[in-house]
Amino acid sequence: MRKPGSMKALEELGRTRLSQNFFLRDFLHSEIASFYGLSNIPEDPDLAIEAGRHLCEELLEPLQASFGRLHIRSAYRSREVNGFGNEHDLNCGSNESNAAGHIWDLRDRQGYMSATACIVIPWVWDRHQAEGDWRRPAWWIHDHLPYSALQFFPKLWAVNVTWHERPVRAITSFAAPRGTLTKPGMANHEGDHSDWYQGFPDISR
Repeated sequence: MRKPGSMKALEELGRTRLSQNFFLRDFLHSEIASFYGLSNIPEDPDLAIEAGRHLCEELLEPLQASFGRLHIRSAYRSREVNGFGNEHDLNCGSNESNAAGHIWDLRDRQGYMSATACIVIPWVWDRHQAEGDWRRPAWWIHDHLPYSALQFFPKLWAVNVTWHERPVRAITSFAAPRGTLTKPGMANHEGDHSDWYQGFPDISR
């Protein structure tokens, strides 16, 4: 599939269904693109769609089925949008670091595809706002879903949720306590962490 060259073609691309409840259009909004008049359109729609389907079907759908509606904060970024955000200190990493991350239609250096969406889970924020409470959903996701990386932020416990062909299974945070919560090789990586998320919903698919 070619990059859309007209509004009608972009409209049609946005109708592409990625999973039961998510369409590609849900992930194309960007405040950077809207404010600065940039194009947030995939160069390789087929790759963006394939990576996005895995993200939605394997991670976002079970999260929404379990916790209720998710709020999508930031998801797909074109190379133009992400590069501009990086150059102007708008909380975007480099295009190289975001390849197969927020830039769904660009494979990483090893040739793997991946996709990231920054989401908020209102169910969690409404019930758990004490310092460090971001670890509750972190461990729930770790124990239930095939994520590759989770990166949490202080506001609303927003989290970058990443699906990857070769999942890393690492959790980091900019919210206190900052740093790495877990990654392969750490003593806390394996086992049951249910004490952290008592009262949370059971996994639903």
